[in-house]
Amino acid sequence: MRYLTAGESHGPQLTLIIEGLPSRLPISKEKVDNELARRQKGYGRGRRMQIESDEIRILSGIRFGMTTGAPVALSIENKDWKKWKDIMDVHPDEEKAAKRRVSRPRPGHADLNGAIKYNHRDMRDVLERSSARETAARVAAGAVARQLLEYCGIRLAGHVVRIGSVGARRLTGWTAAAIAEKSEASPVRCLDPEAEKEMIRLIDEAKQEGDSLGGVVEVVVENVPVGLGSHVHWDRKLDARIVQAVVSINAFKGAEIGIGFEAGELKGSQVHDEILWSEEKGFHRASNRLGGFEGGMTNGEPIVVRGVMKPIPTLYKPLRSVDLDTKEPFEASIERSDNCAVPAASVVAENVVAWEVARALLETFSSDTAEDLLRDVVRRREEARRF
Repeated sequence: MRYLTAGESHGPQLTLIIEGLPSRLPISKEKVDNELARRQKGYGRGRRMQIESDEIRILSGIRFGMTTGAPVALSIENKDWKKWKDIMDVHPDEEKAAKRRVSRPRPGHADLNGAIKYNHRDMRDVLERSSARETAARVAAGAVARQLLEYCGIRLAGHVVRIGSVGARRLTGWTAAAIAEKSEASPVRCLDPEAEKEMIRLIDEAKQEGDSLGGVVEVVVENVPVGLGSHVHWDRKLDARIVQAVVSINAFKGAEIGIGFEAGELKGSQVHDEILWSEEKGFHRASNRLGGFEGGMTNGEPIVVRGVMKPIPTLYKPLRSVDLDTKEPFEASIERSDNCAVPAASVVAENVVAWEVARALLETFSSDTAEDLLRDVVRRREEARRF
């Protein structure tokens, strides 16, 4: 299973093509639209989210609410495009091309290195595609994938564990359903009420100072069958693929599985999960410090992954840069921006993780039809219990 996205931040639409879905998988447009709506929420979001009201248009691959096995094509309209038609015109026009030309690279963005790589003298050709607007299409792909996971009894949820200097207490024993309900009720998607208040205060403070904030999000996936991924080759390790997917989200600079980097500070006896057995569960772990993985494969415990997002680089307190044409120093220009997108990024993280788990599921089990897939997943769960 794979997907491609196309489109610019101020172009007419985002386009998404998904190839490799099994046939006869129930797909709800409303569930995809709900994920897009969740992405647009969150304390600290900017004015763009007041303009857009994202929803998908299904163009192919789904008939009467079921996948057909053919590629699925979806689009998401950019409502803001109406104001940008001249600037984003596809036809040759030197006068229009000179409008809103970007020659001043912004620190922390792809502007300068993208311009050098692709030889663009107008860096709008870089920033339009490198914009986090593209994550709307990735969320739509993940929203389709998580419906495949739900079909197989797999649930996932995300939440915010840190914004700036404020960290939430580490809470254990939460189900994905409980995490989803609690985080959805929080403006910063945090499960800790005390931390939530401090996060909101910190966001307000940063906004007044013209600054921005980053943070850390966590995604939990439960009821995952044993054996997704593989130990036999580096590019088939599912934990590695999940980390790559999380770090590929705009502004994310790192990811960890389970206790992650903390493992480097502890003794082995404090890190590894002891193996237990019972008639009811079969083999299982006494703890889940390794976040559901051993040897690049799922071990039946919940997948736990965290990603760290740097502060948004567009600041209302501009940083220094140098003009592309004159080579003169200047203070970086401001494109419309959030001052904290961590709560929204939590939703993006959920959906990129959902995609990778769903992809591994289809690689592991028969998947021409949704019924084939579910049959094999149920059989694997029972085989693992009786092993």
